Amino acid sequence: MKKSDSLPRVHTLITSFCMAIFGFNLSAQDSSSDQNYEWPHYANDQGSSKYAALDQIDRDTVKDLEVAWIWGSVDNAQIELRPNFVPAGFKATPIQVDGTLYLSTSLGNIVALDAKSGAQKWTFDTRTWEDGRPANMGFNHRGVDYWEEGDKKRIIMGTNNAYLWSIDAETGLPDMSFGTDGRVDLTIGLGREIDRSKYSIGAAPTIVNNTVVLGGIVQDSPVMGWEVPAKQTDMPPGHIRGFDVETGEMKWIFHSIPQAGEVGNETWENDSWKVTGSTNVWTLMSADPELGYVYLPFGTPSNDWYGGQRLGDNLFATSIVCLDASTGELVWYFQTTHHELWDYDLPAAPNLVDITVDGKEIKALAQISKQGFVYVLDRVTGEPVWPIEERPVPASTVPGERTAATQPFPSLPAAFDIQGISEDDLIDFTPELREEALVIINQYEHGGLYMPPSLGGTIQIPGDGGGGEWTGAAFDPETSMLYIPSMTRPIVVQLIATDSADTEFSYVRNGGTGTTLSGPQGLPLMKPPYGRISAINLNTGEYEWVVPNGEGRRQAIIDMGIPDPGPVGLTSFVTTLVTKSLLFVAITDGTPKLKALDKVTGETIYEVELPGIPQGSPMSYMIDGKQYISIAAGGGNDASLITLALP
Repeated sequence: MKKSDSLPRVHTLITSFCMAIFGFNLSAQDSSSDQNYEWPHYANDQGSSKYAALDQIDRDTVKDLEVAWIWGSVDNAQIELRPNFVPAGFKATPIQVDGTLYLSTSLGNIVALDAKSGAQKWTFDTRTWEDGRPANMGFNHRGVDYWEEGDKKRIIMGTNNAYLWSIDAETGLPDMSFGTDGRVDLTIGLGREIDRSKYSIGAAPTIVNNTVVLGGIVQDSPVMGWEVPAKQTDMPPGHIRGFDVETGEMKWIFHSIPQAGEVGNETWENDSWKVTGSTNVWTLMSADPELGYVYLPFGTPSNDWYGGQRLGDNLFATSIVCLDASTGELVWYFQTTHHELWDYDLPAAPNLVDITVDGKEIKALAQISKQGFVYVLDRVTGEPVWPIEERPVPASTVPGERTAATQPFPSLPAAFDIQGISEDDLIDFTPELREEALVIINQYEHGGLYMPPSLGGTIQIPGDGGGGEWTGAAFDPETSMLYIPSMTRPIVVQLIATDSADTEFSYVRNGGTGTTLSGPQGLPLMKPPYGRISAINLNTGEYEWVVPNGEGRRQAIIDMGIPDPGPVGLTSFVTTLVTKSLLFVAITDGTPKLKALDKVTGETIYEVELPGIPQGSPMSYMIDGKQYISIAAGGGNDASLITLALP
């Protein structure tokens, strides 16, 4: 058992007492009065809170925050040797245990750093590059996990070339008793022959007691130029597996595309379950070690925008699934999108939250989504905390397609971003701009949420990039506040006929990775804000505040002779960290910066300029009475880990 897992168990009792007597929660580590405070998992606790119970850096001292040290990634030198392998960004979040930071790099290195000085202790190269460019986003990795029992201390990581590694945390050498020479081949055991170029691991693993739970990235987007470009049936399935953390032996498999006789198999009509791929968890997971459950945010089946070859609701695609982590047995599920056609894969780990609703204490989870909903469910039973209503949605006009008749709409909280498009949503700085925007949208089919893809082109908002994204939300357990970064970025989805004789697969999405829909005169199509931070009180389901995530194009709009609109926000990824004192937001708004926000009002208190573009989620820890904040930045050949502290 990992030593850090003992903290939540003890702390659960303290939290329950505090909830009963005083009405508030505590974080997974008791207070900031201790001289040392660890960050043992990707999001600190396994409930994915991204919360640190630290307040040395507060609204009074944050102005003194400065760079303590910078570590230049080992990837930078490797790119010089292999310039054809260049990652887009350095997105990892370190963990911190016993004064050491452990992190992954985009090219598949595992690194240990002294958490006080940034000095490199060891590095291990998984040689991911030997198998070429990975699936989907290429070289792209977000983190590692830690396990400890007795004198064994291990760093566990899945790689972009589909191996699971166990590394000795003290020496940086492979655990030779794990798998074969320290690694397990993840292309084996999925029930089909797997093309390694189409299957990858980019998320930090989840270790529940002694079980490593893994999903995977699957090449799920249509790739133009294939001999049969629309055919997606050769894609790997996204089945979930549990591995013994000591030996690497596979303990169980959960079929995300149910096999014959399994729950949900009937939702894949015409035996499409035999050939359809994806339906995977490419992002982070959450776990409740007390219950022994792991919570899986599933993605889409292939292909993303056409489902004529997979009619039916397609469980467990775009579903929140709860499994018993020791056995892989299904506990409950909730499908957020039936027969998915919008690439609305669940992009982030659900936040596990202990809340009080109408006087009732509930062990819940809050799952953000690309479509802008937060699904709040009882994490023990899967029942909605507030009613979720099935509502009719438009039918598809594409030959061979059959959309679901209804989709689930939560009653609370309200959507955190714009859903669908109407004239009232369009840019209105001037009447002329409004008229130009109307001309643009009238070229395409458009309407509310879940307008299906079409042959003529359909405006989809939120787009396939959200709404919410992999950056997820941060949760403050003391106040039950959920902080969600999101962006408003409409796209056009157009399906096109192919020349394939295989008429089952006659349509693919035009453009492959997306066609962002711009507005008039180079401006966004919609009213601002274009990116926002929303604060929801999960005890009530109501919003406390919503603010733009940055200045955005404000000055450019003013320069066009338009009256100052105020901050308009950015359509870019924003990462968050919440502490006892502040909400931190990492963003590039003209310059890279870490913003400190008032948690109660959303007011920006201070901005710290960063010497690199932030890419990963920030984390915080304390050593010898000093609080640090670390964030991965840069990409290409300038990746670095930037660590801030007070003088």
